[in-house]
Amino acid sequence: MAVKIRLQRHGKKNFAFFHIVVADSRAPRDGRFIEQLGSYNPNTNPATIILDGERALAWLNVGAQPTLVTRRILSYEGVLLRKHLQGGVAKGALTQEQADQKWNEWKAQRDSKISAKKQGLVKAANDKAKAAFEAEKKVNTERAEALAKKAEELAEAERKAAEEAAAAKAAEQAAEEAPAEA
Repeated sequence: MAVKIRLQRHGKKNFAFFHIVVADSRAPRDGRFIEQLGSYNPNTNPATIILDGERALAWLNVGAQPTLVTRRILSYEGVLLRKHLQGGVAKGALTQEQADQKWNEWKAQRDSKISAKKQGLVKAANDKAKAAFEAEKKVNTERAEALAKKAEELAEAERKAAEEAAAAKAAEQAAEEAPAEA
């Protein structure tokens, strides 16, 4: 019986997430499985991977074959590196302490890369929000200046109209008084 480590699709259309399972290769994709090892959610940035590395390593050691995508996930999580290091220990090329040290160094390096990416994403989002705020602030000041200019023009027009009305009224009164005197 060929055993595969593969993904089992869940979720809804255009928003899928996956369970990482060990299944018989003849079973349907979303059908019966032997053991669930974790989950993979590609909808987040960075993708969320929850994996039981010890069980995955145990299945790899007994001959389970990962599919292409699960091989990349196992590599990303360091399960394949751990299998490689255990092979070196079994052959006597290195001791278990050396293998553990290499594993811990790799894990620390990977965790620092992930945290740097997350911080970069947060910084980019903050910069984008700040730029949007500044642009909105600029637009608001331009609108306020335009409104002030328009209000000033209206006040000037009203003042001129009042002056013209007063001048016309004065001319009218002068015209009425002039014939009365004559």
